[in-house]
Amino acid sequence: MARRRARALCLGATLLISACATDDQKRSAINDVNAEFRVQYEQILTERGTRVYRANPDEAFAALRAALGRVGMRVADQAPRIGYLSVVGPAPSPLTEREWRMAAEQDLPKLREIATQHVGMLGRFVSFEPEGLEVIINATALEVRSGVEISLTARMREIAPPKSGMPRREYLPPSAVRMGLDKIWEEFERELRAARAR
Repeated sequence: MARRRARALCLGATLLISACATDDQKRSAINDVNAEFRVQYEQILTERGTRVYRANPDEAFAALRAALGRVGMRVADQAPRIGYLSVVGPAPSPLTEREWRMAAEQDLPKLREIATQHVGMLGRFVSFEPEGLEVIINATALEVRSGVEISLTARMREIAPPKSGMPRREYLPPSAVRMGLDKIWEEFERELRAARAR
């Protein structure tokens, strides 16, 4: 009960303070957050978004589809013959609520630091809001000389407006991207091993 009251007070304070920031200030804050997170996102994808496995394309594609299903994603589009797979899930998928909180806590100081430069005190109340968002992951499994090259990308899509009234970010928090990729690779490797053991 006390927790609910505290949450309601925080939300009320955020909405009150957000009324003091102009739409242009809010947009500028989110644009700068997007710019910072985009740079980190691209670097993370360069380091962790692509792997090569000794596997044939069919078994790799099946393992990839199963792995993404195991982390809460559903197939939105697929073309197995060309190795393309698009999946979607409600945020914070592919992370659990607990994993999302852990990742968000790591990136929250940077989010608030950037936001505060534009919206003042409101920036101290800004938080990551997974509610009303879907995560879309696009994957490719392409045959290469040494096996199959798997590549992953992720983005967010709004399906409901945020309660805070702040504009949405385009990029996932960097720590969530790292954690999500690690989780997907772990599940993929587990699926590949299981398929080979059959």
